Amino acid sequence: MRIGQKAPLFSVSDWVQGKPTNFDQLTGQVVLLEVFQVNCPGCFLYALPQAISLHQRYSGKGLTVLGIATAFEDFDKNTLENLLRLVKDREVIGETLAMLNQHGILVDGRLPFSIPFPLAMDRLIKRDAEASEDEVNAFIEEQLPNFGNQPKAYQEKVLQQVRSYLQKLEYHAQTFELFNLKGTPSHILVDKNGILRDCAFGSHPELETQVQNLLQE
Repeated sequence: MRIGQKAPLFSVSDWVQGKPTNFDQLTGQVVLLEVFQVNCPGCFLYALPQAISLHQRYSGKGLTVLGIATAFEDFDKNTLENLLRLVKDREVIGETLAMLNQHGILVDGRLPFSIPFPLAMDRLIKRDAEASEDEVNAFIEEQLPNFGNQPKAYQEKVLQQVRSYLQKLEYHAQTFELFNLKGTPSHILVDKNGILRDCAFGSHPELETQVQNLLQE
């Protein structure tokens, strides 16, 4: 997966809202894929409201917004069942519930807005083996690029911590891993020709400008 190349097709287990689709079916449209977790306060405070606003303002001008709920942690909370509760009853759970309640955002304990664009659940694959050395090394290389220059004692400590962390992960989230995402919220932006133009973690105020520029191409 590289910026400027054809975007690989994402993988989901269930569509809970809207018709199934993928990048290859959306040629001629700019596609914004918002990746979130249901147990992610920042997703609901910032990223999803931004995606909803972009959908409302640009869906008639060539933008397609999609959402994928993923799970790279808190597998007991970031579930298909809780995604369905969100869609059906605007229920939020866990840290999302606590934070939105703290901010006074909820109305009668529920999200005050619905998500209007198609939503799916990332495909989760049960891990059937311990984390391999290749997986451990790839994780460290991604997170700590200067790891090899560190003292041996530090390296051994980090290796042990990473092995322990990876072995606690119950599932592989296929789309999350395919696009090498760093966390949630993340967005994936694909142009009218199906080319990957951006893939980023966190809050991005400049996203609207990016969308506008791609719509004009």
